[in-house]
Amino acid sequence: MEMKKKINLELRNRAPEEVTELVLDNCLCVNGEIEGLNDTFKELEFLSMANVELSSLARLPSLNKLRKLELSDNIISGGLEVLAEKCPNLTYLNLSGNKIKDLSTVEALQNLKNLKSLDLFNCEITNLEDYRESIFELLQQITYLDGFDQEDNEAPDSEEEDDEDGDEDDEEEEENEAGPPEGYEEEEEEEEDEDEDEDEDEDEAGSELGEGEEEVGLSYLMKEEIQDEEDDDDYVEEGEEEEEEEEEGLRGEKRKRDAEDDGEEDD
Repeated sequence: MEMKKKINLELRNRAPEEVTELVLDNCLCVNGEIEGLNDTFKELEFLSMANVELSSLARLPSLNKLRKLELSDNIISGGLEVLAEKCPNLTYLNLSGNKIKDLSTVEALQNLKNLKSLDLFNCEITNLEDYRESIFELLQQITYLDGFDQEDNEAPDSEEEDDEDGDEDDEEEEENEAGPPEGYEEEEEEEEDEDEDEDEDEDEAGSELGEGEEEVGLSYLMKEEIQDEEDDDDYVEEGEEEEEEEEEGLRGEKRKRDAEDDGEEDD
């Protein structure tokens, strides 16, 4: 199947700008060049063109978001400078099983500043003396060469990396479900205690105010009672004086009548 037809098949009724991964392995490149792939695939992050008889990258479109490029088992022998121009954000590049023979061909990859993993396995360049040391010295930005770092530690699989990312997401979700951290709860408790203290202070102030009002009320009542008693005493004294005056008046009238009676008897 030709590459154009393979691309149309892989689109599956999607627009090119909706595609983030595209696998075109084992199709046929006419004249060893890329066909049917253009700048409309601007969201593409992963592209695989393994075993498609590709010999030239000249017609590679601009894919600024491309991170991983699989070009294994082709007949590429040079022209790698196109990658830095068209795919500047590549982090993974697989050129294993191609016709790359010398360091000068690989030197063009120095401009891929984000490149972390390069695979040249089964290329003639791997037969050079001090091959690994030379590549790591030439391309100082890479961490892994042919699946291993400079200390021969194996690179993690892409699936493992995805799992790790998933685990991190799960941990974040668990933390969110678990609620706020302990420090946050302690702060809330401290705020509640402060609110309670403020309420208690207000209650105490209110009780003191109430006691003061009660004292004022009692003193006022006592003053009223004293005043009432004084008024009663004045009233009693006035009544006694009136009674005494009435008695004196009666005694005066009696003496007057007695005197009149004595005068009549003398006559």
